[in-house]
Amino acid sequence: MVDTEKILIKKCIKGDIDAFEELIESHQKRAYNIALRILKNPDDAMDISQEAFIKIFKSIKSFKFQSSFSTWLYRVVSNTCIDYLRKNKNEVYSIDNPIKTEEGSIKRQFEDEGNTTEELFNKKMTKELIYKSIGKLDNQYRIIIILRDIEGFSYKEISDILDCSLGTVKSRISRARNSLKHIILREMEQNNNSIV
Repeated sequence: MVDTEKILIKKCIKGDIDAFEELIESHQKRAYNIALRILKNPDDAMDISQEAFIKIFKSIKSFKFQSSFSTWLYRVVSNTCIDYLRKNKNEVYSIDNPIKTEEGSIKRQFEDEGNTTEELFNKKMTKELIYKSIGKLDNQYRIIIILRDIEGFSYKEISDILDCSLGTVKSRISRARNSLKHIILREMEQNNNSIV
């Protein structure tokens, strides 16, 4: 952990709100993106990431410096999303809407790079199919796919974020990818049948 981060955390423990804002500033976008991928709704993702930050501020005195601050933060964000999903069943959002924040818009991580209208359309349809399919995964599989395959966390980081063993992470990723593959194939089959 960087020394400046430790200093900021120690200030936060004493109730310094400015230090807390500085501490989370570099993690805000990624925390929001994780929440967005899990919840699939920009407004909900903004609310839940803010709720997670409040939880972190209130419980920062319990931070033991045994893991990185970012790992702890992403664990709180993931758990807050899981709690929200248990209470709500929202399934609608579009991956093409820009993410609105007070400072402006945040670009999505995946951007179309095709040159022709057909390439753009095919990429959009593929992304829509993948995101729709991810949305149909069980919560634990959805979260692990998002953390690994979309956000790019390492197995070790995911193990720390989800507070489970590396073996559990690897087996869940394998089962999640297998489940996702079956959902995608089923969606493609249904799409083909509806065209005919």
